[in-house]
Order: sequence, then structure tokens, then C-alpha cells
Amino acid sequence: MSADDRRRGRLKVFLGAAAGVGKSYAMLGEARDLKAAGVDVVIGYLEPHGRRATEDRAAGLEVAPRRIARVQGRPFAEMDTDWLLERTPQLCLVDELAHTNHPGGRHEKRWQDVEDLLDAGIDVFTTVNIQHLESLNDKIHEITGVRVRETFPDRLLHEADEVVLVDLPPDALRERIAQGRVYAPEKIRAALTHFFRIDNLIALRSLALREVAEQEERQLLGPELATHEPAPALGERVMVCIDGRPNSSELVRRAARMARRATGRLYVLHVEPIGDARRPRPRSDRLLGSRGFGGGRLRLSDEEEPAGVHEAVEAAERLGVQLGASVLRRAGDVAETVVKAARELAITQIVLGESHRPRWKELVGQSIIARILRETDGVDVHIIADKKRT
Repeated sequence: MSADDRRRGRLKVFLGAAAGVGKSYAMLGEARDLKAAGVDVVIGYLEPHGRRATEDRAAGLEVAPRRIARVQGRPFAEMDTDWLLERTPQLCLVDELAHTNHPGGRHEKRWQDVEDLLDAGIDVFTTVNIQHLESLNDKIHEITGVRVRETFPDRLLHEADEVVLVDLPPDALRERIAQGRVYAPEKIRAALTHFFRIDNLIALRSLALREVAEQEERQLLGPELATHEPAPALGERVMVCIDGRPNSSELVRRAARMARRATGRLYVLHVEPIGDARRPRPRSDRLLGSRGFGGGRLRLSDEEEPAGVHEAVEAAERLGVQLGASVLRRAGDVAETVVKAARELAITQIVLGESHRPRWKELVGQSIIARILRETDGVDVHIIADKKRT
């Protein structure tokens, strides 16, 4: 059988609102039942965190050897994806989907290793918490004050064959932590007074419940509606305009959530003003990364470009591609180019950062945002406030 004819493995994600809700325990329980039914099961990577109940649950299941990576002389155990691809079990269990691998393996991220297993026809059970979902990164930071560094792309969750919410009420999770069943005794107080505060857990649980509900709604549409490109007149098309400010990536994530909830397409647009002679003019309509038409980069002011703008734009574009967006660069009058792109792509929603133009220009309708609002009939325009401004 050729690689093209091989059945892609099925992916089942055990999703939790936070650490300690029992994701690994639930995954191991289902795996034990399947092993008893004759399925060839291998634990590719399990992180029990010293929890006796999890270790006992894994007893009797084959465990893959770990790859040892050495960083500055220190050994770190990682999943040995090459061994698993050679072993080819029917089902592989992989803890902590968003984990960043130490150097020396096939990929930087564990979710990329999981994709290799799926491509090889191996079914995968995996665990992850809601705070690691890429499009929620800014929202999680807003809720908890913690910037999560390890993320995985939304598409992996959306393409999963099944997403199971492992749910535990906030009070019950806090009690489990207080009893020492999640963290070592010296970490309990800090956990309960910081990340695992009751308000944080309520918000995280709400996000996880919503995510699973949206996943079920997409599955109810059926494979035909879920995989076919919607017609421009019917499907939502969200275009986010970025200009290199620090919140450019946040705008992309907000727009990605809008597009996903509407089962629509996402475009990222950046426009270089023609009159700006300080930078080389980009080729018009240069497509950077796409699952369809284009998107691009938008500069919303003609002020001197500060240091870091180029890096912020590039980072937002990479994020857009990761979130499934079409990314396009154009040159010209900013407002005119945005309006033209919206018409060409049948855009139904435009996402913009708030204007930094003087207030008097806003009042007389001379700002870029005012012009876009005036010239885009039938398009919803969302203005996202810059939280760093007062």
C-alpha cells in the first residue's frame, strides 16, 4: 500500500479547562478498554506528574522507549516518534499535545509529531488544556495574567475526529489541589492563590465548554458542509487589517475566532502606502500563505515607522497562516485598497485596530477608519480597542 492510499489515523482529543481535571486518567481508561477488546495500544508519551492514580491506570499498557535529548549536558526525556513509526501500533497515547520538544527530534512541537503518527495511519489519543489553543492566547492572558508560551494550532482541534471535554467543577478541582492530588505540597498555596483562583477556573471552564459545543455544532453540519468552500454570497468572510502595532497578532486571533464561529474564511491584509518612499514598495498582490485567495498587511498611519513594526507584521502574518488565513500584501492608498480588497473578496466582516489619528480628523471623517466605514455598505466593521492606550 502506498503512502497516498494509507488511511489517515483518527485523532481523539481529551480537552480540559486546566491541569488536574483528569484528562490523562480518562484517556488511559478508554485505552485500557480498547486493549481488552484486542486493540494494539502503545503509550507514546505519558506525563503522570507523580500522581499515583495515573501511574496505576497506565499499568499493563505497553510504553514506548523515550528519546533522550541533552541540553547543556542535562538529559531530557522526549517521545521517540521514529520508534513509534516503526512499531506502528493501532493506537498511540500522547500526553501534553502543546509541548515544545528539546532539540534533536523530528520537530519543534509535539503536535507536529502527532501529525506524523496520523499520516502513518496510527490512531492517536491526546490530552491538552484549553489555554494552549492558539487563537485564545490573548484571551487567556487577559483572564489569568499568564502568557502561555506553548500553543497548538486551532485547525488540529477542528480536524479531530472527536473532542471529549474532561470536566470538573472549579470547587472540586481546587479541593483536589488542596489535598495534594495535583501538585507537590510546596506548590499548593501558590497554585490556589494565582492561576487556580475560582474566577480564573470559571472563565477557563466556560471557554472549554464553548469550544466543545462549537466542535459538536461543526460535526452536526456533516462532512459535506464542513469541508466544502462556502459560496461568496452565503459564507462569512472575515478580513483583519494589521499595521505592525504590538496588538497586530491579537487582532488576527480575534478575527480568527469570528471566522471560525461563523464557519467562514479568514483573510489578513496589510497595505503599504504608495507615497511612503522610506521603504521598498511591495509587489501588488503578493500572496504569502493561503488556503484560498489572499489577505495581507495594512499600515493605518503615515507616521515614521518605529522599530519592531516589521517584526510585528511578519509575526502576525505567520500567525495568520497558522490559523488557516489567506495572507496578502498590497500597496496603495490604505482606505481605498482595503475597500477594494473587501469588494474583490466578497468580505462580510472587517476587523480594524482603533485609529491613532488626531481626534479632529475623526470628527470630520478624514481618518482611514471613517473612510472605510463610509465606503463599505453591507459590511460589518469591528473596531478593536488598543488595550495599552489610556
